[in-house]
Amino acid sequence: MNKKLRDELTDKLFDAILLLKTREECYSFFEDIGTISEIKAFAQRLEVAKMLDEGKTYREIHEKTGASEATISRVSRALNYGADGYRIVLERLKQAERSDKTG
Repeated sequence: MNKKLRDELTDKLFDAILLLKTREECYSFFEDIGTISEIKAFAQRLEVAKMLDEGKTYREIHEKTGASEATISRVSRALNYGADGYRIVLERLKQAERSDKTG
C-alpha cells in the first residue's frame, strides 16, 4: 500500500464509501464529491482494465472507450505492477457475473 496515500482523512473517505449500499447511493455520493469528468475517468479506467484483462489490444480499447494510449499504458502498469486493486475488483465482478448467470 502506498504510504503517501494512506492517512486519516483518506481512511474516513474509504470508510464512507464502504457504507454505501446501493448503486443509487453511489451515484448520489460520487456526484456530490467529484466532478462528472472525474467519475467518468474512473469508469473509463475500470473498463480499460477489464479489456486489458480480456487480452484486448490498445487499439480495440481506444476505439471502444476513447482512452488515450497514456491512460491505457498507466492502467496496464497498475494491472501488472500495482497494488492489485484492479485485480481484486475484476475478479469480484467476474464472480458476480457468474453468480448472476447461475442464480
